[in-house]
Amino acid sequence: MKGLVIKNTGFWYTVLTDDGATIDCKVKGNFRLKGIRSTNPVAVGDRVGIVPNQEGTALINEIEDRRNYIIRKSSNLSKQSSIIAANVDQAMLIVTINHPETSTTFIDRFLASAEAYRVPVILVFNKVDLLDEDERRYLQMMQTLYKTIGYESIAVSATEGTGIEELREMLKGKITLFSGNSGVGKSTLINTLVPGVNLRTAEISDAHNQGTHTTTFSEMISLGDNGDCGDMSDNGYMGYKTKSWIIDTPGIRGFGTFDIEKEELTSYFKEIFHFSKDCRFSDCTHTHEPGCAVLKAVEEHYISASRYQSYLSMLEDKEEGKYRAGY
Repeated sequence: MKGLVIKNTGFWYTVLTDDGATIDCKVKGNFRLKGIRSTNPVAVGDRVGIVPNQEGTALINEIEDRRNYIIRKSSNLSKQSSIIAANVDQAMLIVTINHPETSTTFIDRFLASAEAYRVPVILVFNKVDLLDEDERRYLQMMQTLYKTIGYESIAVSATEGTGIEELREMLKGKITLFSGNSGVGKSTLINTLVPGVNLRTAEISDAHNQGTHTTTFSEMISLGDNGDCGDMSDNGYMGYKTKSWIIDTPGIRGFGTFDIEKEELTSYFKEIFHFSKDCRFSDCTHTHEPGCAVLKAVEEHYISASRYQSYLSMLEDKEEGKYRAGY
């Protein structure tokens, strides 16, 4: 029997079978011995084979080849890597200029990791209704920066409805991963897009301008064939033949990169890769070498200082062993 993993709550996975039934599954033990270098050998979005048992549950005994996935490593040294989601058409990174502030380093780390695993990203700037005049100018600058590099973005307000219909159009016919820091309004945004799903939300801490985790597991939410809400009256998966899904994931505060070698890193920063072709040395690290076209581009402001600093921080991950390799 074949199906789609639509929910992961830790040791249990909910699989939506090809005939529309849902069944709780566990992973067959030997999957963890096949060199899959992550804490979760199965991820939401995976196509799997399952074997039902007499208890009404099933064992996952096969994972079909993934066309892509997003993987992250926590900045906590004790953590391994984890696959956020698999087989997605696009990722939407939900970010905020303030309430709380999303750092450009976090954005750039996510973008580089998505580039490495061939996942297109759209930046969704949420909570624009809360911005003052200076913050709105900064928002425009950020959108211009990432548009120039080649990333699409949209400014929205989940609470006031700004940009929601345009965002809904972007979701039609696609499997879309939603990710972002805790507190950026991801759950509120999904509640606005999918009436009836009723994801839990929380207030932002005034003292630290940070959010708290309200989503504790990853889950696929049906938008229906036309991008409209699926039937949420039972378990939210009745539109199982839909082509439009949101993958909701827990909020994350840090984004440690994983399995990206420093020799490859240049390729995942689009503008740095563009200028690197003119460097004097083919193995240029773009940090100190004479004749480095990237350093020249940074000095002449063709590459933004924030993007270059993000590149350097990711180089340091590898050089200092900042994040231990996964098992």
